[in-house]
Amino acid sequence: MKAVLLLALRITTGALLILWGSIKAFAPDIAIHVSDKYYSGALSENTLQTPMGLAQIALGALVILGLLRRITYSAQAIILVVGAAAIWKYIADPLGLYLMTEETRQVLFFPSSTVAIASLILLAFLDEDRLSLDRLLFKR
Repeated sequence: MKAVLLLALRITTGALLILWGSIKAFAPDIAIHVSDKYYSGALSENTLQTPMGLAQIALGALVILGLLRRITYSAQAIILVVGAAAIWKYIADPLGLYLMTEETRQVLFFPSSTVAIASLILLAFLDEDRLSLDRLLFKR
């Protein structure tokens, strides 16, 4: 059961990377708008969108497949934890009760905390992640 659930975490967190990578690569205006509005424009440079998006798509695919897990799970965790940390106010106050206002709140960001934790769980249970291509190909 644990191996199946870890596979499910890999599929869903990797799919999220592929989804956001696709937006960066193929709809950069949307990615730039999100970066400007919620992340202080940290990664809003138009020329960065396609290469970052394609890299994120590749990373998501590697996570789903369970290849190079020590590297890819760590990279995924960095992306998802840093991304969640950057919007901590939205996570801490999704209803706009004390840090945000009714106009600035964004309840849809709350699941970012869950996804960040899921990426850390994949790292913590790396040795028990048995349904991966790493295990099949390299016996590790």
